Amino acid sequence: MEITVFTVNPFQENTYVVREGTDAVVVDPGFATQAEFGAFRKMIEESAVGLKAVLLTHAHVDHVMGLQRVLDYYQVPVYLSHADLHLWDNYMPQAALFGIQAQPFIFTPHDYPKGRLEIGNLTFEVLPTPGHSPDHVSLHSAVNGVLIAGDVVFRESIGRTDLYKGDFAVLERSIREKLYVLPDNTRVLPGHGPETSIGHEKRFNPFVSA
Repeated sequence: MEITVFTVNPFQENTYVVREGTDAVVVDPGFATQAEFGAFRKMIEESAVGLKAVLLTHAHVDHVMGLQRVLDYYQVPVYLSHADLHLWDNYMPQAALFGIQAQPFIFTPHDYPKGRLEIGNLTFEVLPTPGHSPDHVSLHSAVNGVLIAGDVVFRESIGRTDLYKGDFAVLERSIREKLYVLPDNTRVLPGHGPETSIGHEKRFNPFVSA
């Protein structure tokens, strides 16, 4: 598994491209400009891989603001948890809260299957991890020891819980019951900031300790 990170948009969001063989997925495309999207497209073309899907950890504006750019160029399915589609259905007013002009999405993404998602050569365990948002999932590749954590946990920090249906108690439970049970050497790729590991967060995260 090869992983490339693009840190994009005014929120400094981490967009990940995950490749296995000739197959690739993009997680949380936050491209705010044509130049940011162009760097992503160039990498896909130079890597000679086929983009198979867009995977969304959740539908906050900073994680989906580049989605339409991707779909205008690639005809691929989009996956998002259907636990709560309020953020997805209200993307335009959500963006307006941050002074961002956006058009609403006119389709409903695919719901994640329970348990395991297989796309081409790529396989992820889909972990429901609400608390930052009600639709949040984290994507775990056990064989590669990698967790794409979205905005659940960051290096020595956690996702904010003051937005729509944010709840610290729910977030804490997600971290303890879904993430801290993974091996300590699991790489954690967050939605913002540098990568970390499960073991590091269990020892040093001041918000949710092991």
